[in-house]
Amino acid sequence: MRRRWVLTAGGTGLVLAAAGATALPERTEAAPVPRLLNDASWHAADDGADAAWLAEGVVPGAGGPYEAMVRQGLLDLRALTAASGAVAAGPAPSWRYAWPRDSAFAAVALARTAHPGDADRVLGFLADVQLDDGGFEARYLLDGGGTPDGRRRQDDGAGWALWALREVLDADPSPASARARAEGARALLEAATEFVLDRTGGGEELPEPSPDYWERRETRLTLGTAAPLVAGLRAAAAVHSRLGERRRALAVGRAADRLRALVRERFAPSGFARYADLDEPPGGVDAAVAFLLPPFAARAEPDVLAALDRYQVQARRPAGGLAPGAGWRRDGVSWTPETAVVAHVAACSGRTGQARAWLDWLDAHRTSWGSIPEKVLADGSPAGPAPLGWSAAAAVLAVAAL
Repeated sequence: MRRRWVLTAGGTGLVLAAAGATALPERTEAAPVPRLLNDASWHAADDGADAAWLAEGVVPGAGGPYEAMVRQGLLDLRALTAASGAVAAGPAPSWRYAWPRDSAFAAVALARTAHPGDADRVLGFLADVQLDDGGFEARYLLDGGGTPDGRRRQDDGAGWALWALREVLDADPSPASARARAEGARALLEAATEFVLDRTGGGEELPEPSPDYWERRETRLTLGTAAPLVAGLRAAAAVHSRLGERRRALAVGRAADRLRALVRERFAPSGFARYADLDEPPGGVDAAVAFLLPPFAARAEPDVLAALDRYQVQARRPAGGLAPGAGWRRDGVSWTPETAVVAHVAACSGRTGQARAWLDWLDAHRTSWGSIPEKVLADGSPAGPAPLGWSAAAAVLAVAAL
C-alpha cells in the first residue's frame, strides 16, 4: 500500500506525517496527464564501473534510510553527465539538454560526494558555453554546439553558475587545491560576476524580468530570477576572497548586500511571493523563496522561513508533494525538483524534521528501478522523465546536509 502524507506543525517547522485521512480538496484544470518517460537503455548499467565510481567518493546517508535513494541518485547523475561535462536534465528526448540551473546543482552534488573531477567537468562545460556577456542561454545541446531552439535566455543562470563554483571549491579539503581550481575557473567567475553586476547596476537596482525555472515568458520580475543573482554575487565575493583578492571581494560583497536589501524591500511586503505585485494573478509564494535560505544565503531569516512554511501548505498537491508555486495550475501533479530543494534548504536551515519528512516522501515515490521522477501524479504514481537530474542532485545534497 502506498504511503500518504499530510502537513502538520512540528517543533522544527511544518513537517509531513503519514496519515490515512483524505487529501485536501483539489481543484483541477484541463491539462494533459503526463506519463512516465524513460530511456529503455537506462537499465543497462555497468555494475562494476558504477560500484568502482561510487567507491571513489562517499555516499551520504550510508547505512541509513536514504542510502538506496542517494546511491541511485548519484548513479543517475553520473549517467546523465556527458563526456563534455554537459548534464542532461533527463533521459527522455525533450529533456536531453543541459540547463545551467540543473548543471549547477549536479556539480555541487558531485563535489560534495568527493567526485571533484566530475564536478570540474560540469563547470568546464558551463564556462565553454557561457555567452560573451557572461550570461547563459536557457539550455544547451549536450555537445555544446548551441541551443536546440529559440527559447529565451534565462538570466538566473549566471547566479547559479557562481553559486556552484563557490560550493564546489568549498567541498575541496585542500585550500591549495581549491585555490588552484579557482584560478582555473577564473574566466567563468569574472564573466558571470560582471554579467550580474551589469544586470543589477552594481547591486543598486533590480534586474529586468526574465524567464526562470517555471520555463515561461515573464513580463514581471520574479523572485526566481532575483534571488539566484543575490546568491551568485555572494558566492563570487567568497571565491575572490579565496583567491586573495580582498578589494574585489569586498566590492562584490557590498553589491550582494545592496541587491539583497533591494530584494527584501521589494518582495518582503508580499510575503516573498513570486511577484511583488500580488494584485495581478498568478501570485502567491512559490519555491523560489527557498533560494533566499541557506545554502544560498548566509542565514535563515524568520520571515523567509515563515514564507517557506506558507509555500509548503499552499503548493501541496494530493499525492503529498509540492507544485512549483501556489499560483501553479491545479492539475494535481507534485513536482520533485521543488520538493527536493525544500528538503535541501530545510536541512541547511536546521529544520531536520522537515527535511527528513520531504526526503521520506521522495523516497516513497521513486520509480520501480529507484530513480526520482520529475513528477508524481495525484494517485501517487511517477510521471515525467525519470530520472530528473535536478531532483537527484537536490536530494543527494539534502541528505549530505543532514
